[in-house]
Amino acid sequence: MTASSLPRHVGIIMDGNGRWAQLRNRPRLEGHRAGADSVRDITRAARQLGIEALTLYAFSSQNWARPAEEVAGLMHLLREFLIDERAEIMDNGIRLEALGDIEKLPPFVREPLDELRAASRGNSSMVLTLALSYGGRESIAKAACAAARDIAAGILRFEDLSAERLGGYLPTATLPQLDLLIRTSGEQRVSNFMLWEIAYAELVFVDVLWPEFRREHLYRCLEQYAARERRFGMTSAQIAESSDV
Repeated sequence: MTASSLPRHVGIIMDGNGRWAQLRNRPRLEGHRAGADSVRDITRAARQLGIEALTLYAFSSQNWARPAEEVAGLMHLLREFLIDERAEIMDNGIRLEALGDIEKLPPFVREPLDELRAASRGNSSMVLTLALSYGGRESIAKAACAAARDIAAGILRFEDLSAERLGGYLPTATLPQLDLLIRTSGEQRVSNFMLWEIAYAELVFVDVLWPEFRREHLYRCLEQYAARERRFGMTSAQIAESSDV
């Protein structure tokens, strides 16, 4: 892989923690704990490769409906991760960001999250974004509401609300365009993740449970990505002509 063949922005749906635990007759929370090791390895690998942005689907808007005990355990694991990984994030120049309805998170999670986001704001080696209490539909709806408010206030003309302009209201607007979406566990759906952003992303589905997903699996996904022709609605001939210019 060369730097030019790498995606700038990779998103991952980290699926399979619960099944990993059930296959071993362990509580589901043990699967989530094991999955944190994969987060560490993949984050390190992405930074070392030079990927600019990594976005991880950690907790969806719909996950609040899971059993209260599991949700509480996930919140405590998230707090542990933020505290335990703080030094590595800061030492390696990673900027931490978050997507989603962060206000729904309990204060004992929100406080270390907000603190680390603020402390890492000036870091520039990679952006690590955690999607927390996040939903793609919800994100688009909030963007539409924000645009409507600007139209009502006279800041934006209705006829100027293009797809590109609406995209600027999304929380991902400051990140590079999403190039590659990976989902682990063998499931082949996007589960309300970055619905707007995946318009021209390459999708790779991997039959590996998230707690077992390591950098060698990431490398294979990146090799698949590099082998694909990204046309963005154009023909292969047009792509070839533009590359010759």
